[in-house]
Amino acid sequence: MSFELITALVAFAFVTSITPGPNNLMLMASGANFGFRRTIPHMLGVGLGFVFMVVLVGAGLVQVFDAYPLSYTVLKVFSVAYLLYLAWKIATAAQPKDAARGGTPITFIQAALFQWVNPKAWAMALTAVSVYAPSQSLGAIVLVAVVFGAINLPSVSSWTVLGQQMRRVLTNPDRLRAFNVTMAVLLVASLYPVVLP
Repeated sequence: MSFELITALVAFAFVTSITPGPNNLMLMASGANFGFRRTIPHMLGVGLGFVFMVVLVGAGLVQVFDAYPLSYTVLKVFSVAYLLYLAWKIATAAQPKDAARGGTPITFIQAALFQWVNPKAWAMALTAVSVYAPSQSLGAIVLVAVVFGAINLPSVSSWTVLGQQMRRVLTNPDRLRAFNVTMAVLLVASLYPVVLP
């Protein structure tokens, strides 16, 4: 892979990883509700889950959708339903002081599995493999996955830090509720490109 192509891949990985999407909005809400330390498994699940997804997509999983178009529609419906459920969970999250008793942050496995129903993650993985590893050689696919892994984790972690910093402002129950509802609405709004292509 040429230096220019690697530079373009790094830029693509950074822009797609740092911009708002379901993962980043959920991490910001988790940072605000549970703090940075309790959100670490969620962040690692996002980063490593996406790397694994890129490898499998590059290995030919996308051909399943080409062979069975209905499977893509089923995935889309399931993705939308699951994101609506997560939006509800965010909107009704407990106060930080109550979170230790009643609420729990998303686990590593849940976050890793979430990549498979995250429309933005699918778009990122498909574009990354088709544009930056067009030969679909194992070396090119692994390089794309490694670049994303190196850039994605620090990028998504910044959203957790932002949420954690907002926690100081969200000590009032009404402000926290407004924040959580706003995050839930933004998460639902992120479905716009999927529902209305």
